Amino acid sequence: MSDRVVLAYSGGLDTSVAIPFLADKTGAEVIAVAVDVGQGGEDMEVIRKRALDCGAAEAVVVDAREEFARDFCVPALQANALYMDRYPLVSALSRPLIVKHLAAAAEQFGGTHVSHGCTGKGNDQVRFEAGLAALNPDLKVIAPARDYAWTRDKAIAFAEEKGLPIDVTKKSPYSIDQNLWGRAVETGFLEDIWNAPIEDVYDYTSDPTVPREADEVVITFAQGVPVALDGRALSPYEIIAELNRRAGAQGVGRLDMVEDRLVGIKSREVYEAPGAIALISAHMELENVTVERDLARFKRSVDQRWGELVYDGLWFSPLKNALDAFIADAQQHVSGDVRLVMHAGRAVVTGRRSDASLYDFSLATYDTGDAFDQSLAKGFVQLWSLPSKIAAARDARQG
Repeated sequence: MSDRVVLAYSGGLDTSVAIPFLADKTGAEVIAVAVDVGQGGEDMEVIRKRALDCGAAEAVVVDAREEFARDFCVPALQANALYMDRYPLVSALSRPLIVKHLAAAAEQFGGTHVSHGCTGKGNDQVRFEAGLAALNPDLKVIAPARDYAWTRDKAIAFAEEKGLPIDVTKKSPYSIDQNLWGRAVETGFLEDIWNAPIEDVYDYTSDPTVPREADEVVITFAQGVPVALDGRALSPYEIIAELNRRAGAQGVGRLDMVEDRLVGIKSREVYEAPGAIALISAHMELENVTVERDLARFKRSVDQRWGELVYDGLWFSPLKNALDAFIADAQQHVSGDVRLVMHAGRAVVTGRRSDASLYDFSLATYDTGDAFDQSLAKGFVQLWSLPSKIAAARDARQG
C-alpha cells in the first residue's frame, strides 16, 4: 500500500487545492477528514462529496458537535477559561478535537502523514502538531501553506489548472473561524488596529445598541456542568446553541482585542462568543456562592494557567491533565441555579441559589437576627495585623 496523507479538510479553496497538490507532491493517497464542530455553513455531505471530486481516496465526515460541547466546551467553562482575561478559546478548543479525529483516521486508513492548512504565522500550526505529537508521534506533518509558501493566487491558479469543482472567485475580506463556542474574525481592514469593527464583521451577534426587550434566563448547573435552561433539561450542546441564539440576539459576547500569539507576534482579533460569555458569567458567580475562599483563590490561578496551556496547543500535556483533575474536584459543589439578564451587549447575574451554598444569611445580615459575634473580630484583627506591626517597628528601629 502506498503512503497516505490524512488531511484536515474544511471544504474551502485552500484545503480543496491541497488534495491534488499533496497527491502530486508526495505521490500519496489523500484521506480527507471534515469535522463538524458546530461551525454551520455548507452541508457536511456536500463537503464530503467535494473532497472526493477533488481527488481524495477517502472522505470522512465526523459529527462531533455533542462531543465538542461535552468534552471541550464544558471543561473550558469549568475552568472559566479566558485567555488574557477576555478570549474564550474559540479556535483553540476545536483544534485538539480535530487532531483526535485526524489521529483516529490515520490509524483506521493506515495514514503515514497528516496535513493541515495553517500558515507559519498562526497558533493553529502549533495546536495541530503538538497534539499529533502527543497522540501519534510517528505521524509526519505536511503544511502546504507554510512549507511550500502557498499563496491564494497560487491556489487559485492550481485549482483552475486542475479543473477543481470549487468556486475560486468568492473571497471574503476577512479570515474567519467559527464553531459552537464562538466566532473569530481577523485580517482585512481589521489589521489596522485604529479601524473600528463595522457591523459587517459580525454574524453571531446583533447590534447591542438597538433598543429591544431584555431576555432573562435561569441556568441550572450540576457539578459545574450546565444541565438546564429555565427548568428544561438539555444537553450541553443544546444549552450552548440556545444561548448563542438568545445572548447573540442581545449583542452579548462581542470582543475586540489585540492578543499575544504563541509565535511571538501581537494580532488584532474580533470575537463573538455569546453563549460562552453568558455561561462563563453564570458559572463564575455560582462558584462565588459554593466554593470555599482559599480553594477559590487558588483555582483562579489554575484557571489562568489552564487557559494558557490550551491556547498554546498543550491540550494533551501532562500539566493540563493534572489541572483537569484539580478543576473536576473543585466542581463537586458547584450546583444550583443562576438567573441572568441579557441586554444591550451584557449578561448580568441578578440571582443565585444552591443547596451547596456557603452564603449564610444569618451571618451576612446587618439587621436583627445577626448571628455573627462581632466581639471576636477585635482579637482577630490584632493577630492578623501583628506580623506587619512587628515589621514596621523593626524598620523604624533601623531607620
